[in-house]
Amino acid sequence: MRTIFMGTPEIAAVILNTLIENKQDIIAVVTQPDKPKGRGKEMAYPPVKELALSHNISVYQPHRVKDDEFIKIIEDLEPEIIIVAAFGQILSQRLLDIPKYGCINVHASLLPKYRGAAPYQWAIIDGEEVTGVTIMQMDAGCDTGDMILKEEVIIEKDETAGSLHDKLAVAGSVALMKVLKQISEGTMQREKQDSSLSSYAKMLDKSMGNLDFNKTAVELERLIRGLNPWPSAYTHFEGKTLKIWRAAVCNEQDKIEEASQYTDGQITAVNKNSFYIKTSEGLLEVLELQLEGKKRVTCAEFLRGYPVEVGYTFS
Repeated sequence: MRTIFMGTPEIAAVILNTLIENKQDIIAVVTQPDKPKGRGKEMAYPPVKELALSHNISVYQPHRVKDDEFIKIIEDLEPEIIIVAAFGQILSQRLLDIPKYGCINVHASLLPKYRGAAPYQWAIIDGEEVTGVTIMQMDAGCDTGDMILKEEVIIEKDETAGSLHDKLAVAGSVALMKVLKQISEGTMQREKQDSSLSSYAKMLDKSMGNLDFNKTAVELERLIRGLNPWPSAYTHFEGKTLKIWRAAVCNEQDKIEEASQYTDGQITAVNKNSFYIKTSEGLLEVLELQLEGKKRVTCAEFLRGYPVEVGYTFS
């Protein structure tokens, strides 16, 4: 099938690479415009663009896919199907109607729950034990189209958004190839979503990572994993940003009882490998962190250079 692929970040690049390896007829790739990256703010290609160019596939980077000029380009390409994965723009009905087999989306959650921009990150933050991918037939709404195929992925207790991303990229690739086979064989079936079961997984931003120790240790530990690697969770230490990359919920009753005299956000105990912060419910054990301007280190390494004391309050 003559295929146009629309996607932008790494998870989309993994899926595109699967299509290329399986000899799918990719006639063009559509991705978001280049953006400045790093301290030097040099313009960087999206991962999907880098992959497409390495395989001599034509790349388009419209600021608005709804513009008449861009829609005319797609019409002239005459795709039979458009595959979308983490593209970053809403497709108009006019664009959806162009391909013979419509537009299908690889969505990184089990629909109808977690529609929106950051579904797998919110699954971790909310404490879900299972997530997955859904291949869906797109309509003009935000992740509201009919479901075609779902594949479950277990969320491990130490799962980060980064590790879950990699699992979902593989699961999405496998599920997509199954659906493409169904389409070619004429066996594909669709199931409408129950919108009453949906929730919106809003886009992440850096402010979300500012740890509020008035929340519970369980909530904060999930937030740290859900924001790893981006935008990351943080607090402040002696006037500098302190990113918390890995933490655990302390279940040791004696430590919890000893911490009752402290206020939320205070260090209640320090050992050679970690320190404990009081929260509204329970203690958060800090295991891996990164001080502003420094490299990411274990808590043991951090404590050798920055001896923190019981009673210090994070803000």
